[in-house]
Amino acid sequence: MIVEGEMHSNASETNILPDMDPTWATTILVVPCVVVLTAGFFYLYGAIINLLSKTSVRNKVVVITDALSGLGRECAAVFHKGGARLILCGKSWEKLEDLADELANASDPSATFPPKIVLLDFGDMDSMAEAIAEILECYGCLDVLIFNSSMKVKAPAQSLSLEMDKLLMDNNYFGPITLAKGVLPSMISRRSGHLLLVNSIQGKIAVPFRTAYAASKHAVQAFFDCLRSEVEEFGISVSTINHTFISCSASQTTEAATSKSLLWSLLFTRKPRGVSPDEATTEIVRTLNNKRKEVLIAPSLPKMAIYARSFFPNMFFAVMAAGVKNSAASENM
Repeated sequence: MIVEGEMHSNASETNILPDMDPTWATTILVVPCVVVLTAGFFYLYGAIINLLSKTSVRNKVVVITDALSGLGRECAAVFHKGGARLILCGKSWEKLEDLADELANASDPSATFPPKIVLLDFGDMDSMAEAIAEILECYGCLDVLIFNSSMKVKAPAQSLSLEMDKLLMDNNYFGPITLAKGVLPSMISRRSGHLLLVNSIQGKIAVPFRTAYAASKHAVQAFFDCLRSEVEEFGISVSTINHTFISCSASQTTEAATSKSLLWSLLFTRKPRGVSPDEATTEIVRTLNNKRKEVLIAPSLPKMAIYARSFFPNMFFAVMAAGVKNSAASENM
């Protein structure tokens, strides 16, 4: 009797539990597994990318045109640790020597190469031939050339002298393309190389009070876009990275724009649309690894402005003009 009672009790307890759909039970078990596997895949992918980033430039000759800028210094540090044979370029020999010493002191000399330095001033076109010869003599060849130097000016068009216009074109256009033309024969003969232009988003769109600057950025963008197709058959890659603004304080809190109603001022305010040197360097390394042809580092609003300029030009020009009028009115108040 006791056994029968226990069996009857167990049967009752079994009937109390609801029947579970096998499909639902399988889903409950599979979903966590899929989530874990997906997370593991992305973690492994990130680890592989980081590993490739450290080894992609090992033993390669890398030239940085303005190694003394914030971005140039960050690139120099990353590539030096990665085992690249660096050629640091800039306008000040003393500052280049200090940078080379800093890199050498912060690394293992058995795993890195001592950086070489070359004086390079795009504003002095007469010195370009000598600078190009020195760059090629450092190692006899080069694998990667990063154009990251730039000269900026903001002023109404009528207030800029023709000499200033020419100076901007020398620094932002004629200098870079002269250097590119100077090293191309070496790359073509070796059938390898990578030219990477770090350009402003104003190579894509232009805003008021930056006529000469935007013109130089449009010009150099067009040159490298054309060059990309011309040298592809020789195994040479050409990449362009367009950013809004590079600043060490890009991630820090800064004052808001004086007039948030001005679209063109929002496009290029330093916060929060700026890019820090380490973020830009990460994108440069990724671009070198993937050999991407064009990269745009910008939030949604500047990207929308580029599309608006292409598909709704009249609306874009109207907004720009309204921004100038509002700005003038606020200054007069």
